[in-house]
Amino acid sequence: MQGRFENIISTEKPVLVDFYAEWCGPCKAMAPVLKQVKESFSDQIRIIKVDVDQNPSIAGRYNIRSVPTLLLFRKGRKVWSASGFRPAEEIKRVVEQTLKQGV
Repeated sequence: MQGRFENIISTEKPVLVDFYAEWCGPCKAMAPVLKQVKESFSDQIRIIKVDVDQNPSIAGRYNIRSVPTLLLFRKGRKVWSASGFRPAEEIKRVVEQTLKQGV
């Protein structure tokens, strides 16, 4: 998945990556929040989930130490990150800024 992951995050369209684990309660609580974010931005953003237990090399490369951790990429560059549960409003605000800036 490593090569595919790099291709996905290198696109022009912002990519929000949700690093999660199946056993993580707060990770499960993020699912409806991310759905709400996706509905707000439709095809302007891509959201992918990366299971840290299934993909330890990707998690290690980005120093993921806790879950959930969200990373926002644009053209392969990390433009934002946050650990722990985050409300939809915060994520939407960051995505909107990223879209406006054309980072």
